[in-house]
Amino acid sequence: MTKTLVKAPFKADHVGSFLRPENLHQARKDLKEGEISASELREIETKEIKRIVDKQIEVGLKAVTDGEFRRSWWHLDFLEGLNGIEGYETEKGYTFDGIETDRYHVRNTGKISFDPDHPFIKDFLEFKDIVGDRAIPKQTIPSPNQLFEVGIRNPEIYPDLETYANDIVSAYRDAIKAFYDAGVRYLQLDDVYIAGLSSEDFQLIDTGGYSKAELIELAVRIVNDVIADRPEDLIITTHLCRGNYRSSWAFKGSYADIAPTLFAKEKVDGFFLEYDDERSGSFEPLKHVPKGGAQVVIGAVTSKAGELEDKEVIKKKIENASQFVPLEQLALSPQCGFASTHHGNKLTEDEQWSKLKYIVDLSKEIWG
Repeated sequence: MTKTLVKAPFKADHVGSFLRPENLHQARKDLKEGEISASELREIETKEIKRIVDKQIEVGLKAVTDGEFRRSWWHLDFLEGLNGIEGYETEKGYTFDGIETDRYHVRNTGKISFDPDHPFIKDFLEFKDIVGDRAIPKQTIPSPNQLFEVGIRNPEIYPDLETYANDIVSAYRDAIKAFYDAGVRYLQLDDVYIAGLSSEDFQLIDTGGYSKAELIELAVRIVNDVIADRPEDLIITTHLCRGNYRSSWAFKGSYADIAPTLFAKEKVDGFFLEYDDERSGSFEPLKHVPKGGAQVVIGAVTSKAGELEDKEVIKKKIENASQFVPLEQLALSPQCGFASTHHGNKLTEDEQWSKLKYIVDLSKEIWG
């Protein structure tokens, strides 16, 4: 498989997570209460993953995910599987617009490295077998930059950001190789951290004494170092988000501050960008995307509510974006997943699938 055959990101694409069905919620509760075993939970997860893979293919998506059905959080499950990182219950959750999240996070307990037995590798191998040759199995993981949130780095282990960054890069390079060896050819890095660097009200940044401009440069350099020398047939994209928890959001701010560095210098194959409401600002920062470079996936359809957007409004957004990036370099998706945590956003499964079918149909009208 080559990049020319994969052609990802696709004109109709999606970010990754799906609403968990009620029987999966119940199974997780039953496991916690000792009513079922971990293997029984996994059987239920597998059954539901098979169902949503079929559904994604049915609505016309060319890339499919496992819905993140084996995770509780979009990022913490992967991070706590790294050596030197552990999950723990916190005194306070993340602060969203009017909501406090579950009280759980990760922290640095030792030298960071990739564990060859990371459970996500086994998960992908099983997922790939479910998909077969019917679609492209897409793998999503948190960006390495998520490890730069306040409170994760242990200064006694890593007194400075540079040494910390070096071990993170090494761990992620090993992770990407392991995913590639498992058959991953379409990988998405979810990066809320760098989106936060473009916001004045985001308070989860470990500055380490760096200026904002230096932190932006560091974040882009880390991703570029991680993906350097990747195989030619491995597509890697970055997804930016401003928070997605029970249909709420964490912060706002345009891409203006990060665009001259991120869009111009990060060597990914595509950017999935949140553009479902005014919190993301204008399309003007897209002028920094090199012509003929990364695909820009406009997240103009919200995953936070079930009502379908007006078709002409979406088309107008794509038209406006095309003033800065050629139309053939653009694509369409939801602004984020439908369930960045196991709780899910405030819409129904039927509405979720209608949104994705809507995106597929709209993409055909726009790009043919």
